[in-house]
Amino acid sequence: MPDTGHAPPAKAPSARTRVKRLPARGHYDGATINAILDAGLICHVGYVIDGQPYVTPTAYWREGDRVYWHGSSASRMLRQIKGGIPVCLTVSLLDGIVLARSGFHHSLNYRAVMALGTAETVEGDRAKLAVLEAFSERLAPGRWRELRPPTAQEVKATTVLHMSLNEASAKIRTGGPIDDEPDYALPIWAGVLPIRLATGVPEADPRLTPGIPVPDYLQNVSVG
Repeated sequence: MPDTGHAPPAKAPSARTRVKRLPARGHYDGATINAILDAGLICHVGYVIDGQPYVTPTAYWREGDRVYWHGSSASRMLRQIKGGIPVCLTVSLLDGIVLARSGFHHSLNYRAVMALGTAETVEGDRAKLAVLEAFSERLAPGRWRELRPPTAQEVKATTVLHMSLNEASAKIRTGGPIDDEPDYALPIWAGVLPIRLATGVPEADPRLTPGIPVPDYLQNVSVG
């Protein structure tokens, strides 16, 4: 799906994260990478165990120049990754379907990040609770302070990993279709069908105690 892409990147990427296909769409500055990461909630973590590649979807959050994810301490994925094996973490946000005058030039508008590195474990209950609070606040700002505190067993049963964003790149496509010049005269509709991720009306738990109102902070949840 060829087209012209974006302006040149602000700084040189690493050899492994340089965007090779449509390189003008590549972005390597922290502000662009962070903005994409902060708009998403689900990442895909790629790794290899005994020669077999795996890709695991999981929730994530960012603090500073590091990205975090967590799960059960019994998770094979987390147990393997915290051993220092190479990891590829990706986040993709879909912004629209690009409809051209030919199928060959159809495309998608998107924002994506790829980060490479090795993951480290967050050690110590206090540090672990601090980053889990940050995760809760990413999902619903203001909720942590009203939750039941985690038990010692719950903290023990949770592994939190983090990885540096020192080796990361973003790739972005925006705009309309780019057709072959003769095709612009064809009587075929072309353009973009926007796609937006948005929150809906909160749905109460059927076992919610009557009279508990919807928290005001749910209005501050941001996605996409």
